[in-house]
Amino acid sequence: MSLITSVLVRGINNLSDARYCAGMGADYLTFNLDPALPAHLAPETVKELSGWVAGIKLVGEFSTLPVPEINAIARECGLSYVLLTRIRSTEELAGLELPVLQVMNWIPDMVPEDVDMRFKQLKGQVAGYVLPTIPPQPLTANQLAHLTEQARTYPIWLAAGFATGNLRELLNTIHPAGIVLQGGDEIKPGLRDFSEMEAVFEELED
Repeated sequence: MSLITSVLVRGINNLSDARYCAGMGADYLTFNLDPALPAHLAPETVKELSGWVAGIKLVGEFSTLPVPEINAIARECGLSYVLLTRIRSTEELAGLELPVLQVMNWIPDMVPEDVDMRFKQLKGQVAGYVLPTIPPQPLTANQLAHLTEQARTYPIWLAAGFATGNLRELLNTIHPAGIVLQGGDEIKPGLRDFSEMEAVFEELED
């Protein structure tokens, strides 16, 4: 399926999700590979799951694991990117062997200048920013305008929930680098409810 924007799916932990998201046109599948993260997977499991999909970029999500261990796991799993849930030092970022995507939480009452500073501090060190936290209420006109300006300057992936109505309208207004979706658990092996995810993919279909 051809989509109108890039899609990154976090928290892939089963074959049903991996195959479904790849088939629907997602560009990135993210696996929790850090023991500090909930429901983290062993590298062997990630290699087994990724063996069933093709033409998709594999991303490892990490929190506190040291850089040398991240690099070793990335090589073992054949990752294309590293997704970090906490901000690392310049030295640590320089030591990573793969391009870095950085999780940035949406903070509604944060001063816009402070938000800009967070982006600027990492510019040139990361390949993009992932905002998976859905705003607790619809964006104000000022917030929407500022987010649009940020998306013009930095590669930003937004949670689909940033759109309170039409997702295409959000994309046409902000022009983010892509959309972030969240994987889920199987009801039982081979059985998974994809209704919510399917609705998003249908909106993004070209």
